[in-house]
Amino acid sequence: MEKVREIVREGRRVGKEDPRRVVHAFKVGLALALVSSFYYCQPLYDNFGVNAMWAVMTVVVVFEFSVGATLGKGLNRAVATLVAGGLGIGAHHLASLSGPTVEPILLAIFVFVQAALSTFVRFFPRVKARYDYGVLIFILTFALISVSGFREDEILDLAHKRLSTVIMGGVSCVLISIFVCPVWAGQDLHSLLASNFDTLAHFLQEFGDEYFEATEDGDIKEVEKRRRNLERYKSVLNSKSNEEALANFAKWEPRHGQFRFRHPWKQYIAVGALLRQCACRIDALNSNINSDMQIPMDIKKKLEEPLRRMSSESGKSMKEVSISLKKMTKSSSFDIHVVNSQSACKTLSTLLKSGILKDVEPLQMISLMTTVSLFIDIVNLTEKISESVHELASAAKFKNKTKPSRSDSGRIGHDMPNKSHDDHHRHRVVTILCDVDTSNNVDQSHGEISVDSCHHVAIKIDDDDSIHEKHEDGDIHVHTSRVSCEHTNASDLLVSGVKKN
Repeated sequence: MEKVREIVREGRRVGKEDPRRVVHAFKVGLALALVSSFYYCQPLYDNFGVNAMWAVMTVVVVFEFSVGATLGKGLNRAVATLVAGGLGIGAHHLASLSGPTVEPILLAIFVFVQAALSTFVRFFPRVKARYDYGVLIFILTFALISVSGFREDEILDLAHKRLSTVIMGGVSCVLISIFVCPVWAGQDLHSLLASNFDTLAHFLQEFGDEYFEATEDGDIKEVEKRRRNLERYKSVLNSKSNEEALANFAKWEPRHGQFRFRHPWKQYIAVGALLRQCACRIDALNSNINSDMQIPMDIKKKLEEPLRRMSSESGKSMKEVSISLKKMTKSSSFDIHVVNSQSACKTLSTLLKSGILKDVEPLQMISLMTTVSLFIDIVNLTEKISESVHELASAAKFKNKTKPSRSDSGRIGHDMPNKSHDDHHRHRVVTILCDVDTSNNVDQSHGEISVDSCHHVAIKIDDDDSIHEKHEDGDIHVHTSRVSCEHTNASDLLVSGVKKN
């Protein structure tokens, strides 16, 4: 009785993880019930006989969880059965011309040659990825048709019935898979990639609190819970096989939603590979947190500000990428965070060159430099990931973000007063929000920055209350200068001085 309860609990758990599994079970049952009519209906049984069992076998082996997997297996089985059946009939005909004595010898040679060659072809990577099941069915069908023909007089009738029942079983699987609660492998791959971005973003955004905050005795349980939550990134490390399988299945699927037939699934694999590289660095960072060589907090604090920024901005970049993927829109908002993380990386480099760690012990220095090196790798990988996602968005023809209305685009921003100790001066921050086109950020010939290519520009305006005169046209004169960042595609704008006349 206890085992029955355990099985029931396990079934509930599996069903709750993905309710589509329950629906898939009903779909398989429906397909099997339909093809069983070959046996239950006497006219159909009289026409196909025992060969009707091939329709049932086809449903059992072809019906997969996703539409792409079912289509791939169905087409592989149908084509392999057709080709192998034709070759099997040809081999039987050639062998029969040689007489009853030589015929079995020739049939054995034909079976040996095709089985050996087909098995060797299965080792080819491309064949293994997409056509392995078809080659396997080809070997089986050729052997059955050619060998059965030696004892069966009506070889053509046998091949026709087997091919017909296989096609009927495969068509039943495909139609039910597509039109009854379809599960698209392409959609699953897309969602998996976005989820992996979320997972890594969560770790990077929470890493600063885990690394730089001292643990008190009363908070041990809370810290352990937070660490287990951070270790969700390990699912990204093990996602390669799942991603490749989903991409392979997605190539078979027809157009659905925003996914075209020739959607760039290979680019998803490329982005996923970069994410796993980043997850490897994160795994090393997590191991560094839990290592026996713990660095004193006062030493960590010396590098806290740039390391926190590098971690936080990289996490924000991945979070923005995840949002862009979920909405399937082109976006450059994550490029801003990439630039910020690179800026923090330069700040960290300046700190290290200043000799701030000259009093640190060698072993502690090694551990700290390991953390710094891993963070620099993560920042560089974040930039590569950003570029790869841009390529994916262009190849997949993601929609552009909705542009702001004319009234919004004409408005400079919000005037935010900021009181200071000096009554004669007030500061205001004006934020200009513009759409980004990173391809033409700077007019090199004139050294000017186009307003249309800005990201977010913060302008500080000093108002001098002692000056009561205003310019007749009411213009505010803004003087800006550009500071370039190495290895980036964007620019930081610094306000050298803004005065209201």
